[in-house]
Amino acid sequence: MTSTSNEQRTFRVTDLGTLAVLAWSGEHPEDEKDMAFLLAYSLGDTEGGPEATAEAMRTLLRDAALPIGGPVLDGARNPSLPVGLLVEAEQAVVNMPLVKAQCVVPPEWLAAVHLRGHAYFMITTRAWPEGKPGSPVDEDALRDFAGSEETMLNAAHCLLPVRRLRG
Repeated sequence: MTSTSNEQRTFRVTDLGTLAVLAWSGEHPEDEKDMAFLLAYSLGDTEGGPEATAEAMRTLLRDAALPIGGPVLDGARNPSLPVGLLVEAEQAVVNMPLVKAQCVVPPEWLAAVHLRGHAYFMITTRAWPEGKPGSPVDEDALRDFAGSEETMLNAAHCLLPVRRLRG
């Protein structure tokens, strides 16, 4: 017989391993206009491997009150959402409690986020060791990972309004 523990785990940032954020844009099926997408994931590179990073990510999301698997939370309608997006100098910076991640964004992503005023952010508990920061990601590999049912159901989904630095 197996049993599950109801024990609440304490979140430690180091348990996430390498946290990566990847930006791309593409046509959104609902309105056929480009959408700016951001995907946050771990490489699964901690001592406990992908299982440990998945547990750490679940704890992070639970502590931030971000539901795994949906619904899509709209930051414009929920100003207390504990996730924010800053776009400045071709960089996207995602801020969450205890975690900040950033990535370089391509010009087409900037155009899509400028048009809509927000980006679709997904943070998944599923590790993706092949998605190393700074390495090119094949479009098919991205589609296979980001669009897979396993990735989608094990992720929190948000629409994040864009903030910019005041200058």
